[in-house]
Amino acid sequence: MTHIASVTLGVSDPAAANRFYATAFGLDGRIHARASEAPTAGFRGFTLSLVVSQPADVNALVDAAVAAGAATLKPAAKSLWGYGGVVRAPDGTIWQVASSSKKDTGPATRGIDEIVLLLGVADMAGSKRFYVGRGLTVAKSYGSRYVEFATGPGSVKLALYKHRALAKVAGVAPDGTGSHRLTVDGDTEPFTDPDGFAWATTSRTASPGTAGLTRSE
Repeated sequence: MTHIASVTLGVSDPAAANRFYATAFGLDGRIHARASEAPTAGFRGFTLSLVVSQPADVNALVDAAVAAGAATLKPAAKSLWGYGGVVRAPDGTIWQVASSSKKDTGPATRGIDEIVLLLGVADMAGSKRFYVGRGLTVAKSYGSRYVEFATGPGSVKLALYKHRALAKVAGVAPDGTGSHRLTVDGDTEPFTDPDGFAWATTSRTASPGTAGLTRSE
């Protein structure tokens, strides 16, 4: 089973990005920032999601992100599937914060149950076949709408969404050009998927130019 130890975000100011993620989300070594000036504009084709237990935790994390400099794309609110909101971090990364619960069961804890990387793809069937061919196992599949892979305990969870549908969920226009500014760090040989998302082999130490905590396997 493929294990995604972390993701690396290409940002203009790694130190500022790490301060934001520590302050807003209290994230551990599963998110890294690396200096990048690769041209990028518009929707980068992916989002990261924080899955939490209750609406109070959604509100606490969204409020902390906005206070730390994030922009609100979708205010936290109830929906058919639960409760959630969307923010854009100062480095440009779009974050969804969501809970399947619509009711609080206790005080806000800001605890994070899962980190999910959602990749927007042009051809769902083709991308699904590609990743299965790379050794990933499908955990959930809803036709051409959504695919989720089993990536092991403690892993960043990987899911695929249609590109335009993911942009709609994020509250942004689907158009974008240039670099994704994203690298997926896994226990696999390096490769690039059909939509241009790059994977790198996880190492035990941060790569040159990467700010943040040491990567763990």
